[in-house]
Amino acid sequence: MPASTSTLRVRYAETDKMGVVYYANYFVWFEVARADLLRTLGWSYRDMELAGVTLPVIEAHCDYRRPARYDDELEVRTEGRMLSPVRMEFTYEVLRREDGAIAASGRTVHAALDLAGKPCRLPDRIRQVFA
Repeated sequence: MPASTSTLRVRYAETDKMGVVYYANYFVWFEVARADLLRTLGWSYRDMELAGVTLPVIEAHCDYRRPARYDDELEVRTEGRMLSPVRMEFTYEVLRREDGAIAASGRTVHAALDLAGKPCRLPDRIRQVFA
């Protein structure tokens, strides 16, 4: 499976009153990591949309295991795979670089849609890489 690792540092604005990363920010980081994975394969989301295909999220899940806090340096490890000619799944692990602890893990499932919002086959370029 194609994989990539993205690094980020927790910003103060991403934490709650308790100093812990607010739960919804993990989904933002999943998106960053997913875009990074596609970019490492030589194709960006922008390129895909210009080719007439969008990949909206149709399912999202996150398991929170250990807190991440302000200024923690994190790695988001991402893998992608085909579920069908029109659906993809990405899995994520968010690790604290300091101690290697898994802060969260999750997955998102995406459906390929054309510009009219109708299901379509993923481009050959994507199917070949993720098959």
